[in-house]
Amino acid sequence: MTMTNTLALVKELIARPSVTPDDQGCQTLISHRLIPLGFKEQVIKSHGVTNTWLRRGTESPLVVFAGHTDVVPTGPEDGWQSPPFEPTQVGDLLYGRGASDMKSSLAAFVTAIESFINTQPNVKGSIALLLTSDEEGPATDGTVKVVEWLKNQNISIDYCIIGEPTAVEQLGDTIKNGRRGSLSGKLTIIGKQGHVAYPHLATNPIHECAAAISELVATQWDQGNNYFPATTFQISNIQGGTGASNVIPGEVHIWFNFRFSTESTDQSLIERTEAILKRNHLNFHIDWQLGAKPFLTEKGKLIHCASEAIYEVVGIQTKISTTGGTSDGRFIIDICKELVEIGPSNATIHQRNEAVKVSDLDHLSSIYCTLLKKLLTS
Repeated sequence: MTMTNTLALVKELIARPSVTPDDQGCQTLISHRLIPLGFKEQVIKSHGVTNTWLRRGTESPLVVFAGHTDVVPTGPEDGWQSPPFEPTQVGDLLYGRGASDMKSSLAAFVTAIESFINTQPNVKGSIALLLTSDEEGPATDGTVKVVEWLKNQNISIDYCIIGEPTAVEQLGDTIKNGRRGSLSGKLTIIGKQGHVAYPHLATNPIHECAAAISELVATQWDQGNNYFPATTFQISNIQGGTGASNVIPGEVHIWFNFRFSTESTDQSLIERTEAILKRNHLNFHIDWQLGAKPFLTEKGKLIHCASEAIYEVVGIQTKISTTGGTSDGRFIIDICKELVEIGPSNATIHQRNEAVKVSDLDHLSSIYCTLLKKLLTS
């Protein structure tokens, strides 16, 4: 395993403009590297999304590397210092859309597996890759479809490593063992439209909901725990009125979101929110949308081995975190005993001039390879 192999593959992947949900052949490129090593391929397509399951071996434990080949749009290309789908190396930085999120991790998965199998060709246990082109999009036809297929095949996962970019200041300084849940709501408060000069003939829903909003904002939903911060409630948009200054609106719309810990459930948050609104005697309805349930892997073999692998390769003690947005771990955890996210720097993800340190590529591959050894041979 060398940096050159990983770097070359990263460049090949970046050069494919795989904006969600178009995979652009990235998964085929990876399959062609692994099938000769004994991996069997299952391609699952759904509404323009490409998903691939590659597995070598039939025994347990099953170690899975999971990631996405899709990237977010580039935005105006004239804002990039080099074309976003032309991988460009400047000093120790490799620029291109997907460099950090997450084509470097995908390349490191492949070269780590190649190196491991080269030294441990007859190892017991199984290795698999779960790839999707629908992580950056709605995520309705991606990893969730693979998990459904795996459930139907009665396949469960012992250890899963997701390649999301997790490093903050240097490679290996942070890994994630869980993510907060996301629950959104569109609240409509219904009043009665009328003339501002005759408020007794109208009901102003903005005035009516003020006390309830204040209570929702002040509520302590939970205190979090050793892994998660306390659940937060945030209003993102308020819309009301006709645009005229002399009309009391008939209704007001409020969009809000909970980022919640494992100390709360989506149902408990729904019930408590609606109880506050009812207590304030509001005429309302809410359209709820659960974006993700929270998930958590307690400290166990996977986190222990990951921490050891990082220390052995880059010499630092990693921090365990659950910060950030959602990831496909929310789907995989349903069939997985232990899950962790380990990847390169997240400093430039989704930005113009997204970049990864070239010197981190071989180290990331080494971390994955070392982790395989610890999980499958110790």
